[in-house]
Amino acid sequence: MDALTLHRLHFAFTITYHYLFPQLTMGLALLILILKTIALRTSNDHYNQAARFWAKIFAVNFAMGVVTGIPMEFQFGTNWARFSKLAGGVIGQTLAMEGVFSFFLESSFLGLFLFGEKRLGPKAHWVTGFLVFLGSWLSGYFIIATDAWMQHPVGYVRDAAGNFQLTSFSALLLNPWVGWQYLHNMIGSVITACGVMASIGAFYLLQDQHREHAKTFLRLAVITGAVASVLMIFPTGDGQGQNIAKYQPATLAAMEGLFDTEHGAPIAILGQPDMEKLRLDNPLLIPRVLSLLTYQRWNAEVKGLNAFHREQWPDNVPLLYYSYHVMVGLGTIFVAVMGLSVALLYTGRLFTTRTWLWVLMLMLPFPYIANTAGWITAEAGRQPWVIYGLLRTSEGASMNVSAGNTLFTLIGFMGMYALLSVLFLFLAGREIAHGPEAGRP
Repeated sequence: MDALTLHRLHFAFTITYHYLFPQLTMGLALLILILKTIALRTSNDHYNQAARFWAKIFAVNFAMGVVTGIPMEFQFGTNWARFSKLAGGVIGQTLAMEGVFSFFLESSFLGLFLFGEKRLGPKAHWVTGFLVFLGSWLSGYFIIATDAWMQHPVGYVRDAAGNFQLTSFSALLLNPWVGWQYLHNMIGSVITACGVMASIGAFYLLQDQHREHAKTFLRLAVITGAVASVLMIFPTGDGQGQNIAKYQPATLAAMEGLFDTEHGAPIAILGQPDMEKLRLDNPLLIPRVLSLLTYQRWNAEVKGLNAFHREQWPDNVPLLYYSYHVMVGLGTIFVAVMGLSVALLYTGRLFTTRTWLWVLMLMLPFPYIANTAGWITAEAGRQPWVIYGLLRTSEGASMNVSAGNTLFTLIGFMGMYALLSVLFLFLAGREIAHGPEAGRP
């Protein structure tokens, strides 16, 4: 295996593992803020207890996110030195802002939120919760803005040495790509948090433990999750699809398994891309829907992959196709699960229907899978470009880091992250076993 492939696998592994944690903290920040708001308005300590419990889970995830996020920063300089040198004048702005502004805002006020409740008072403690939420969501914005520039570069010039230099800070932060991608990503994190909260609530009810808190967890999770699941599809998913159709049409064709240009193009529900015969095998199609969703016309022309030069095709069409369909399929399932959960909630049967509680409990890993598949779709769709249309991935890798060095560190990270996984499961499991009852330190 060559050095470039190992560089890509190395970064893919570390960033995929890292994102298991921020997606929960960003979503939990919103849910904790909702619990604190209810507690402030009702003066009911039950909701403060619930917020304190989830703040402990938040803290464990936050710590894991910090530990696993630091190596990625170093990889820009080790495995991707040429990319860092060429693009640092642009992406360095947003990455620095993420660290200096949002990360320190979130981490500083997280300490106050965890340890300052008795001294601060209800209103001031609510403010710390809001600032933790603001910091986590600002952090997401700066990271998404960085990725959006790599997907759709704007506001730059290239100097005599070929380096990218920023000419418009507002263009970088208000990139037309960033809005829908940011909202889509953050709502995905809310779905993850709702899935985890619903799963823990269902677990407590099935074990006949902490019943009142479990009911609060389920009530908040399924209502918020139902709203977020719908927003994930429309308008955010639709808006992001419009961006891809406009700025990366070859990526859209690969995501849908569309090889030939068609008027009234169908959307593929199922099928397997055949890269030798350039067709979709065993397709289950809904006629004209892709044209409608993409261009708002039933007979609109949608270009297939064969309309583009092979060098413009994504590197791995099957990976892109399957990851996209996993994301969409799970997103559709979330709408159904959360919608039925809300119906059971309002008919008074959610807390007593054990079969459905099992469904909610076992749903815990699937939002993580959907979010991971979504990011694979975004990043595999951009390939073979590290900066779309301007810099190929092969041109951004470090020249002086050998395949052997990269493989050695990749194996090392795998071992280290395996140990971190055991530590995380132990700490999170201990907090879940303790439960949300008052009086625990």
